[in-house]
Amino acid sequence: MKNIFAKTALFLEMIKFEHSIFALPFAYLGLFFAEKKIPSFFLFFWITVAMVSFRTLAMSLNRLLDRTIDAENPRTQGRALPQKKIRVGFVWLAVLASFLIFEWSSFTLGPLCFWLSPVPVALVWIYPLTKRFTWLSHFVLGLVLGIAPYGAWIASRQSFGWAPAFLTLGVMMWVAGFDMIYALQDMDFDRKSGLYSVPAKFGEARTLQITKVLHALAVLCWAVAGLLNGARLIYGFGLVLVAYLLWREHRLMLSSGITKMNEAFFIMNGIVSVALFLAVVLDVTIK
Repeated sequence: MKNIFAKTALFLEMIKFEHSIFALPFAYLGLFFAEKKIPSFFLFFWITVAMVSFRTLAMSLNRLLDRTIDAENPRTQGRALPQKKIRVGFVWLAVLASFLIFEWSSFTLGPLCFWLSPVPVALVWIYPLTKRFTWLSHFVLGLVLGIAPYGAWIASRQSFGWAPAFLTLGVMMWVAGFDMIYALQDMDFDRKSGLYSVPAKFGEARTLQITKVLHALAVLCWAVAGLLNGARLIYGFGLVLVAYLLWREHRLMLSSGITKMNEAFFIMNGIVSVALFLAVVLDVTIK
């Protein structure tokens, strides 16, 4: 029993389970956008189950499919799979379990969610492979996370809409931008190994310019989403705060480079997702 708990703890650390903070607020954002009120416990619970299981599936597959690359990269050599601290079979079992839980939650959330569920599953299989042939891999990752608000909208309304589409576009631009910043750490390794990334292709200075444009587009997309959904002033104030946080992120990178990566990448982007979500919650609940 003790060994199982130890393996589970190691697995959760490997997939950075705590970083679900990036994904969950955007799923909830799409839910509140659709409901325009406090959602039911049923929707809130099953959307949470769907997001956590989907992220577990995505991260597990990413670690599995990249384990040979991780073993060669000095930054990632210490991860659990390259170090053989956890068995490949155990991670594949986690992939199967999280896939089944995700599909069950999609089925519970309605027929449209269930029939569309193969789309995000296909994307998480494709993403780890894209860095082997295109520097557009950052946008594939952005789309994987960007589906979250649209999925929550569909779970609520069982229909499509333009407002969640712009939420998704905004998240895709935001994630692609901060993934490019994160990829600066591996720029030399990617070039040496023949892997594709924006930093490897364009260099650090050009990458930071590209990410500025992407983050500006993200804020613009979220603003359009709010306008289409009848958002009020509180949402606008939230967007201003988000724009400031993204500006702060870029200032940190310009002044300190990758030495400030932890603050710029993890802390600031976690705050961005939570801040935008809280702005939506307050906007739709305060009358």
